[in-house]
Amino acid sequence: MTSPAGPPPAAGTSGRRLKLLAVTACPTGIAHTYMAAEKLVQAAESLGHDIKVETQGSIGAENVLTDNDVRQADGIIIAADKDVDRSRFAGKRVLVVGVAEGIHHPERLIKQVQSAPVHEGGGAGGGILAGVAGGGAGKGRGVTYKALMNGVSYMIPFVVVGGLLIAVSLALGGHPQASGGLVIPDGSFWKHVNDIGGIGFTLMVPILSGYIAYAIADRPALVPGMVGGWIANTGALYDSKSGAGFIGAIVTGFLAGYLVLWIKKVRVPRFVRPIMPIIVIPVVATSALGLFFIYVVGQPIAWVFEHLTTWLGSLTGASAALLGVLLGLMIAFDMGGPVNKTAFLFGAGLVSKNPEIMGMCAAAIPVPPLGQGLATLLRRRMFDEQERETGLAALFMGFFGITEGAIPFAAARPARVIPANMLGGAVAGAIAGLAAVQDSVPHGGPIVAVLGAVSGVPMFFVAVVIGAVVTALTTVTLMSLGRTPVAAGGPAAAPPAAEAVVPPVARPSARPEVLSGYLTEQTVSLGLAAEDKEAAIREMAELLAATGKVTDVDALTAAALAREELGTTGLGEEIAIPHAKTDAVSAPAVAFARSGAGIEWGALDGTRARLIFMIAVPEAAAGDEHLRILALLARKLLDSGFRERLLEAAGTDDVLGILEEIR
Repeated sequence: MTSPAGPPPAAGTSGRRLKLLAVTACPTGIAHTYMAAEKLVQAAESLGHDIKVETQGSIGAENVLTDNDVRQADGIIIAADKDVDRSRFAGKRVLVVGVAEGIHHPERLIKQVQSAPVHEGGGAGGGILAGVAGGGAGKGRGVTYKALMNGVSYMIPFVVVGGLLIAVSLALGGHPQASGGLVIPDGSFWKHVNDIGGIGFTLMVPILSGYIAYAIADRPALVPGMVGGWIANTGALYDSKSGAGFIGAIVTGFLAGYLVLWIKKVRVPRFVRPIMPIIVIPVVATSALGLFFIYVVGQPIAWVFEHLTTWLGSLTGASAALLGVLLGLMIAFDMGGPVNKTAFLFGAGLVSKNPEIMGMCAAAIPVPPLGQGLATLLRRRMFDEQERETGLAALFMGFFGITEGAIPFAAARPARVIPANMLGGAVAGAIAGLAAVQDSVPHGGPIVAVLGAVSGVPMFFVAVVIGAVVTALTTVTLMSLGRTPVAAGGPAAAPPAAEAVVPPVARPSARPEVLSGYLTEQTVSLGLAAEDKEAAIREMAELLAATGKVTDVDALTAAALAREELGTTGLGEEIAIPHAKTDAVSAPAVAFARSGAGIEWGALDGTRARLIFMIAVPEAAAGDEHLRILALLARKLLDSGFRERLLEAAGTDDVLGILEEIR
């Protein structure tokens, strides 16, 4: 790490030529990363300063800043919407903003960095949220959402690995027993597999909490976040039969993150500063958060759920349907958390006396993961690639009665997913109650019916299926609110690709390949007919289909639209570069189209897209060449003269000739 002698003086009035550094990064690491870099370089040149920009894109870090670069720098600009390590910039003036600021206000940033605060070291000094709070998230997601999604992204592998290993071990090594559910013999191979899966499940809650905290306050918050999550999930520490689950982990994650941020603001002697991030902050924050949860938050939780269990016991003589609704709502509410476990333990405790109650629980248990998995199949374009993969795993976990398979969806969109889960769970519990379904083992999901532990199997499956369908339909309906509706058959009929493509003009055979041969006469349209983004993407997908490389136009369109859900590919300056990585294409292909009136693409500068490039690559495409081409394309399009020539080009041959300049 660089150890400069001291911060450079504020140079705002010196008139000297500054040596500046910058780091640019966007969540997807593609176009905006490179556009911000190019804009900063152009602005520095126009103001008479030197600048070196490190880009942290999908292809990795390029033009990496060295220790010598940092040592000589007068200031560092970080234009990023994701976490950037700032520990190497200790002692330097550091300005942190969102990537959009780097694109639209580079001159302002160069002036502001001259009086920016000196970074005192100790990790990144912030985390993902610091860059957002520093002024530049623009129209992006809120800081709470970004921190939450950071935790969810790290948690998902633990959910999938733990859930699948437990499910497989129960299916292949479990034996139904009247008094103990599905039991795997001790010392057996499948018992060890089950134990490994259990470790994954045990770790997932602290991981969620820890990486929420990490996103807010960086590395010093990681330990208090994880320890806090473990405490929240371990009810025995505060006299509760069940922990606070993933909801408690979300609470401890945010508490740990903001607690660490507050501690960082405390002024301490200079000799203490080096040990603050590695000793003082983690120890103080972890102790304070842990004791706060045990003595202040934990006891009320234990009291609430103890009395909730007593209240449920008083309802055993009430209407079976009402009890089924209540148990279904509780099972689906926090998916393995205290509410879920209260309902489950209530049913399990009465399994030998009243198996109908466990039957209601067993029907509701698989509904959240099955419903969320079904939702990813019904409306694929609403979910990103990772969520679709998680959806398949959720279906598998739901079959084996692992409610936690729905946690990644609930953590990412609690306001939409949790109500949908609860509605489906209530329906499943009510149907099972009305049909007097019985479950003789304290476990749930279709697996218990397959293994013969359920009586009234047909109605049990009816309850599960209807509940899952209700959850799926409710989820996609709630997710559709606030976004442009998509017609069932796709956008309004786009004109055939042949009508939009300018007839190819004979070109000299010596002409080099354009964009590595990915863009040809077949994939150029100089008169896009679409009037909105979705129709434009479909029309360009049809254009790419003319190459024979597209096996499914609908799937390619859906993949590109799903990418748009993560953040607009409208780059401003009348440019849009939609892109998709999908098995709907057999080989990389690029299309270019012009729109006379322009299409609203959600660009941060408010301009309508008139120059549109669409890039499609197969999932299995090896290497990162397509990302490099996208970066080169984004950089070249910053040249206003280059854009003007593309807009004025008279025919396909002229367009290809201009695009040959991209190297």
